[in-house]
Amino acid sequence: MAAPFTLRIYVLDGDPEGVRIVEQMNWTGRGFIVPRGRWGEVKTRADLTRQGVYILTGYEIDDLGNDLVVAYIGQTDNVRRRIDDHDLGKDFWDRAIIFLSGNDGLNRAHTTWLEWELIHRASEAKRCRLENRLEPGEPTLIESEKADTRAFLNEMLRLMPVMGLQIFEAQKTALPPAVLKDVGLLPDPQDIKDTIVVPAQKEGFESAFLGEHAWWSIRIAEKYRANLHWIAGYQVLPTAAITHVAEIDKLEAYGDSGKWKVIFKAPAVALDQPIPYGDAPPGAMRGPRYTTHAALMAAKTLRDLLK
Repeated sequence: MAAPFTLRIYVLDGDPEGVRIVEQMNWTGRGFIVPRGRWGEVKTRADLTRQGVYILTGYEIDDLGNDLVVAYIGQTDNVRRRIDDHDLGKDFWDRAIIFLSGNDGLNRAHTTWLEWELIHRASEAKRCRLENRLEPGEPTLIESEKADTRAFLNEMLRLMPVMGLQIFEAQKTALPPAVLKDVGLLPDPQDIKDTIVVPAQKEGFESAFLGEHAWWSIRIAEKYRANLHWIAGYQVLPTAAITHVAEIDKLEAYGDSGKWKVIFKAPAVALDQPIPYGDAPPGAMRGPRYTTHAALMAAKTLRDLLK
Protein backbone atom coordinates (compact mmCIF):
# COMPACT_ATOMS: atom_id res chain seq x y z
CA MET A 1 0.00 0.00 0.00
CA ALA A 2 1.29 3.45 -0.90
CA ALA A 3 2.21 5.75 1.96
CA PRO A 4 -0.32 8.49 2.81
CA PHE A 5 0.68 12.07 2.17
CA THR A 6 -0.67 15.60 2.54
CA LEU A 7 -0.83 18.26 -0.14
CA ARG A 8 -1.17 22.00 0.03
CA ILE A 9 -3.23 23.32 -2.88
CA TYR A 10 -3.30 27.07 -3.30
CA VAL A 11 -6.19 28.29 -5.47
CA LEU A 12 -4.60 31.40 -6.91
CA ASP A 13 -7.68 33.33 -7.99
CA GLY A 14 -10.34 31.72 -5.80
CA ASP A 15 -11.72 29.63 -8.70
CA PRO A 16 -11.41 25.87 -7.99
CA GLU A 17 -11.21 25.26 -11.75
CA GLY A 18 -8.67 28.03 -12.27
CA VAL A 19 -4.94 28.25 -11.60
CA ARG A 20 -3.79 26.01 -8.73
CA ILE A 21 -0.37 25.59 -7.15
CA VAL A 22 0.34 22.20 -5.58
CA GLU A 23 3.06 21.73 -2.96
CA GLN A 24 4.05 18.99 -0.56
CA MET A 25 5.87 19.20 2.75
CA ASN A 26 9.55 18.23 2.59
CA TRP A 27 9.63 18.45 -1.20
CA THR A 28 11.35 21.28 -3.06
CA GLY A 29 9.14 20.89 -6.11
CA ARG A 30 6.08 22.91 -7.00
CA GLY A 31 3.32 21.97 -9.43
CA PHE A 32 1.06 24.33 -11.37
CA ILE A 33 -2.29 23.52 -12.97
CA VAL A 34 -2.98 26.25 -15.52
CA PRO A 35 -6.05 26.33 -17.80
CA ARG A 36 -4.98 27.79 -21.15
CA GLY A 37 -7.43 30.65 -20.83
CA ARG A 38 -5.70 31.74 -17.61
CA TRP A 39 -2.13 31.60 -18.89
CA GLY A 40 -2.01 35.31 -19.59
CA GLU A 41 -2.94 36.06 -15.97
CA VAL A 42 -0.40 33.76 -14.32
CA LYS A 43 2.63 33.97 -16.61
CA THR A 44 3.90 37.18 -15.01
CA ARG A 45 4.94 35.27 -11.89
CA ALA A 46 8.70 35.44 -11.37
CA ASP A 47 8.99 31.73 -10.54
CA LEU A 48 7.72 30.83 -14.02
CA THR A 49 10.96 32.09 -15.55
CA ARG A 50 12.81 29.12 -14.01
CA GLN A 51 13.93 25.79 -15.42
CA GLY A 52 11.05 23.33 -15.49
CA VAL A 53 9.13 20.46 -17.04
CA TYR A 54 5.63 20.80 -18.46
CA ILE A 55 2.83 18.70 -19.94
CA LEU A 56 0.28 20.24 -22.28
CA THR A 57 -2.98 18.28 -22.56
CA GLY A 58 -6.14 18.49 -24.60
CA TYR A 59 -8.68 16.20 -26.22
CA GLU A 60 -9.60 15.15 -29.71
CA ILE A 61 -12.46 12.99 -30.95
CA ASP A 62 -11.61 9.55 -32.33
CA ASP A 63 -13.42 7.82 -35.20
CA LEU A 64 -16.17 6.57 -32.86
CA GLY A 65 -16.83 9.94 -31.31
CA ASN A 66 -14.96 9.23 -28.07
CA ASP A 67 -12.63 11.62 -26.23
CA LEU A 68 -8.92 10.87 -26.73
CA VAL A 69 -6.29 12.60 -24.61
CA VAL A 70 -3.57 14.39 -26.57
CA ALA A 71 -0.38 15.40 -24.76
CA TYR A 72 2.90 17.17 -25.39
CA ILE A 73 5.77 16.87 -22.87
CA GLY A 74 8.59 19.37 -22.75
CA GLN A 75 11.38 20.93 -20.71
CA THR A 76 12.80 24.42 -20.77
CA ASP A 77 15.13 26.82 -19.01
CA ASN A 78 12.35 29.43 -19.00
CA VAL A 79 8.81 28.12 -18.52
CA ARG A 80 7.15 31.44 -19.34
CA ARG A 81 8.91 31.87 -22.66
CA ARG A 82 8.32 28.28 -23.77
CA ILE A 83 4.61 28.17 -22.87
CA ASP A 84 4.18 31.51 -24.62
CA ASP A 85 5.60 29.87 -27.76
CA HIS A 86 3.15 26.98 -27.43
CA ASP A 87 0.26 29.35 -26.82
CA LEU A 88 0.94 30.76 -30.28
CA GLY A 89 2.07 27.59 -32.04
CA LYS A 90 -0.01 24.67 -30.73
CA ASP A 91 -3.79 24.55 -30.97
CA PHE A 92 -4.70 21.23 -29.33
CA TRP A 93 -4.02 21.98 -25.66
CA ASP A 94 -6.37 23.46 -23.09
CA ARG A 95 -4.34 22.89 -19.90
CA ALA A 96 -0.72 23.04 -18.81
CA ILE A 97 0.76 21.05 -15.91
CA ILE A 98 4.09 22.58 -14.88
CA PHE A 99 6.71 21.36 -12.42
CA LEU A 100 9.69 23.37 -11.23
CA SER A 101 11.93 23.46 -8.20
CA GLY A 102 11.12 25.98 -5.50
CA ASN A 103 14.81 26.45 -4.75
CA ASP A 104 16.16 26.44 -8.34
CA GLY A 105 17.46 22.91 -7.79
CA LEU A 106 16.77 21.75 -11.36
CA ASN A 107 19.25 22.34 -14.18
CA ARG A 108 19.14 21.55 -17.89
CA ALA A 109 20.52 18.04 -17.44
CA HIS A 110 17.85 17.22 -14.84
CA THR A 111 14.93 18.46 -16.91
CA THR A 112 16.21 16.82 -20.09
CA TRP A 113 16.23 13.48 -18.28
CA LEU A 114 12.80 14.12 -16.75
CA GLU A 115 11.37 14.97 -20.17
CA TRP A 116 12.82 11.79 -21.69
CA GLU A 117 11.56 9.60 -18.86
CA LEU A 118 8.04 11.08 -18.95
CA ILE A 119 7.80 10.59 -22.72
CA HIS A 120 8.99 7.00 -22.25
CA ARG A 121 6.40 6.32 -19.54
CA ALA A 122 3.55 7.88 -21.50
CA SER A 123 4.53 5.85 -24.56
CA GLU A 124 4.49 2.65 -22.49
CA ALA A 125 1.18 3.43 -20.76
CA LYS A 126 -0.62 4.14 -24.08
CA ARG A 127 -3.27 6.30 -22.42
CA CYS A 128 -2.93 9.26 -24.77
CA ARG A 129 -1.79 10.29 -28.20
CA LEU A 130 1.63 11.86 -27.78
CA GLU A 131 2.70 14.82 -29.88
CA ASN A 132 6.33 13.89 -29.03
CA ARG A 133 8.47 11.13 -30.41
CA LEU A 134 10.67 9.14 -28.05
CA GLU A 135 14.38 9.73 -28.51
CA PRO A 136 16.23 6.40 -28.62
CA GLY A 137 18.92 7.11 -26.07
CA GLU A 138 18.46 7.98 -22.39
CA PRO A 139 20.18 11.27 -21.49
CA THR A 140 23.31 10.84 -19.43
CA LEU A 141 23.39 11.76 -15.75
CA ILE A 142 26.03 10.82 -13.19
CA GLU A 143 24.82 8.26 -10.68
CA SER A 144 24.16 10.63 -7.78
CA GLU A 145 22.42 13.21 -10.01
CA LYS A 146 20.20 10.53 -11.50
CA ALA A 147 19.19 9.29 -8.05
CA ASP A 148 18.19 12.80 -7.00
CA THR A 149 16.34 13.45 -10.26
CA ARG A 150 14.48 10.15 -10.02
CA ALA A 151 13.39 11.09 -6.49
CA PHE A 152 12.02 14.35 -7.90
CA LEU A 153 10.25 12.39 -10.65
CA ASN A 154 8.65 10.04 -8.13
CA GLU A 155 7.11 12.97 -6.29
CA MET A 156 5.81 14.37 -9.57
CA LEU A 157 4.21 11.05 -10.47
CA ARG A 158 2.61 10.81 -7.05
CA LEU A 159 1.00 14.23 -7.47
CA MET A 160 -0.16 13.91 -11.06
CA PRO A 161 -3.31 11.80 -10.47
CA VAL A 162 -4.37 14.31 -7.81
CA MET A 163 -3.84 17.00 -10.43
CA GLY A 164 -6.10 15.13 -12.85
CA LEU A 165 -3.34 13.66 -15.02
CA GLN A 166 -3.09 9.87 -15.39
CA ILE A 167 -1.35 9.35 -18.71
CA PHE A 168 1.81 8.02 -17.06
CA GLU A 169 0.10 5.24 -15.10
CA ALA A 170 0.03 1.71 -16.45
CA GLN A 171 -3.36 0.52 -17.63
CA LYS A 172 -5.39 -0.90 -14.79
CA THR A 173 -6.99 -4.22 -15.56
CA ALA A 174 -9.81 -5.55 -13.44
CA LEU A 175 -9.41 -9.19 -12.42
CA PRO A 176 -11.67 -11.56 -14.36
CA PRO A 177 -14.67 -12.79 -12.36
CA ALA A 178 -13.38 -16.37 -12.49
CA VAL A 179 -10.22 -15.34 -10.65
CA LEU A 180 -12.17 -13.46 -8.01
CA LYS A 181 -14.43 -16.46 -7.53
CA ASP A 182 -11.43 -18.76 -6.99
CA VAL A 183 -10.12 -16.57 -4.17
CA GLY A 184 -13.52 -16.22 -2.54
CA LEU A 185 -14.12 -12.56 -3.37
CA LEU A 186 -17.42 -13.01 -5.19
CA PRO A 187 -20.74 -13.17 -3.30
CA ASP A 188 -23.55 -15.55 -4.18
CA PRO A 189 -24.08 -15.25 -7.98
CA GLN A 190 -27.79 -14.79 -7.43
CA ASP A 191 -27.12 -11.61 -5.45
CA ILE A 192 -24.76 -9.81 -7.81
CA LYS A 193 -25.21 -7.77 -10.95
CA ASP A 194 -22.89 -9.43 -13.43
CA THR A 195 -24.09 -7.73 -16.61
CA ILE A 196 -23.75 -4.20 -17.93
CA VAL A 197 -26.14 -2.94 -20.62
CA VAL A 198 -24.72 -0.09 -22.70
CA PRO A 199 -26.50 2.24 -25.13
CA ALA A 200 -24.97 2.45 -28.60
CA GLN A 201 -25.43 4.40 -31.80
CA LYS A 202 -25.66 2.32 -35.00
CA GLU A 203 -22.21 3.22 -36.40
CA GLY A 204 -20.32 2.63 -33.15
CA PHE A 205 -22.25 -0.54 -32.42
CA GLU A 206 -21.44 -2.09 -35.77
CA SER A 207 -17.79 -1.01 -35.91
CA ALA A 208 -16.77 -1.58 -32.28
CA PHE A 209 -19.26 -3.84 -30.49
CA LEU A 210 -19.61 -6.21 -33.46
CA GLY A 211 -16.50 -5.39 -35.47
CA GLU A 212 -13.78 -5.11 -32.82
CA HIS A 213 -15.36 -7.22 -30.08
CA ALA A 214 -14.91 -4.43 -27.56
CA TRP A 215 -16.68 -1.38 -26.17
CA TRP A 216 -14.93 1.61 -24.68
CA SER A 217 -15.01 5.10 -23.25
CA ILE A 218 -17.71 4.20 -20.75
CA ARG A 219 -18.00 4.87 -17.05
CA ILE A 220 -18.45 1.76 -14.90
CA ALA A 221 -19.49 2.11 -11.28
CA GLU A 222 -16.71 0.86 -9.01
CA LYS A 223 -18.99 -1.38 -6.95
CA TYR A 224 -19.87 -3.43 -10.07
CA ARG A 225 -16.48 -3.73 -11.80
CA ALA A 226 -15.18 -6.82 -10.02
CA ASN A 227 -18.33 -8.83 -10.74
CA LEU A 228 -19.03 -7.99 -14.36
CA HIS A 229 -19.07 -11.04 -16.60
CA TRP A 230 -21.35 -10.01 -19.47
CA ILE A 231 -22.00 -6.92 -21.60
CA ALA A 232 -25.20 -6.35 -23.58
CA GLY A 233 -25.71 -3.80 -26.33
CA TYR A 234 -28.81 -1.63 -26.48
CA GLN A 235 -29.21 -0.08 -29.92
CA VAL A 236 -30.87 3.31 -29.79
CA LEU A 237 -33.64 4.47 -32.13
CA PRO A 238 -34.78 3.34 -34.57
CA THR A 239 -33.94 -0.15 -33.21
CA ALA A 240 -34.64 0.72 -29.54
CA ALA A 241 -33.82 -2.75 -28.22
CA ILE A 242 -31.12 -4.85 -26.57
CA THR A 243 -29.96 -7.04 -29.43
CA HIS A 244 -26.60 -8.63 -28.56
CA VAL A 245 -24.65 -9.94 -25.58
CA ALA A 246 -20.98 -10.85 -25.14
CA GLU A 247 -18.90 -12.45 -22.42
CA ILE A 248 -16.33 -10.12 -20.86
CA ASP A 249 -12.66 -11.06 -20.95
CA LYS A 250 -11.28 -8.05 -19.06
CA LEU A 251 -11.70 -4.37 -18.28
CA GLU A 252 -8.98 -1.85 -19.07
CA ALA A 253 -8.75 1.77 -18.01
CA TYR A 254 -9.38 3.98 -21.02
CA GLY A 255 -7.99 7.48 -21.39
CA ASP A 256 -7.47 9.97 -18.62
CA SER A 257 -10.97 10.62 -17.33
CA GLY A 258 -12.00 7.54 -15.35
CA LYS A 259 -13.52 5.64 -18.26
CA TRP A 260 -13.10 1.96 -19.19
CA LYS A 261 -12.71 -0.32 -22.18
CA VAL A 262 -14.45 -3.71 -22.13
CA ILE A 263 -12.67 -6.50 -24.04
CA PHE A 264 -14.88 -9.41 -25.13
CA LYS A 265 -13.84 -13.07 -24.92
CA ALA A 266 -15.55 -13.78 -28.23
CA PRO A 267 -17.76 -11.98 -30.75
CA ALA A 268 -21.10 -10.75 -29.43
CA VAL A 269 -24.04 -13.09 -29.97
CA ALA A 270 -27.44 -11.93 -31.18
CA LEU A 271 -30.29 -12.61 -28.78
CA ASP A 272 -32.97 -14.99 -30.04
CA GLN A 273 -35.51 -12.29 -29.25
CA PRO A 274 -34.36 -8.65 -28.96
CA ILE A 275 -35.46 -6.97 -25.74
CA PRO A 276 -37.46 -3.84 -26.76
CA TYR A 277 -37.61 -0.57 -24.87
CA GLY A 278 -41.34 -1.07 -24.52
CA ASP A 279 -42.93 0.92 -21.71
CA ALA A 280 -39.70 1.62 -19.81
CA PRO A 281 -39.49 5.12 -18.27
CA PRO A 282 -38.17 7.94 -20.51
CA GLY A 283 -34.39 8.21 -20.35
CA ALA A 284 -33.92 4.70 -18.96
CA MET A 285 -31.06 4.00 -21.39
CA ARG A 286 -29.22 7.30 -21.44
CA GLY A 287 -26.34 5.56 -19.67
CA PRO A 288 -25.19 2.08 -18.62
CA ARG A 289 -27.56 -0.19 -16.70
CA TYR A 290 -26.60 -3.14 -14.48
CA THR A 291 -28.50 -6.41 -14.17
CA THR A 292 -27.89 -10.15 -13.98
CA HIS A 293 -27.35 -12.47 -16.90
CA ALA A 294 -30.30 -14.58 -15.78
CA ALA A 295 -32.59 -11.54 -15.72
CA LEU A 296 -31.34 -10.46 -19.15
CA MET A 297 -32.12 -13.85 -20.67
CA ALA A 298 -35.59 -13.88 -19.13
CA ALA A 299 -36.55 -10.27 -19.93
CA LYS A 300 -39.41 -9.53 -22.33
CA THR A 301 -38.95 -5.73 -22.29
CA LEU A 302 -36.42 -3.32 -20.88
CA ARG A 303 -38.71 -2.59 -17.92
CA ASP A 304 -38.09 -6.17 -16.69
CA LEU A 305 -34.44 -5.24 -16.11
CA LEU A 306 -35.25 -2.11 -14.13
CA LYS A 307 -37.00 -3.89 -11.28
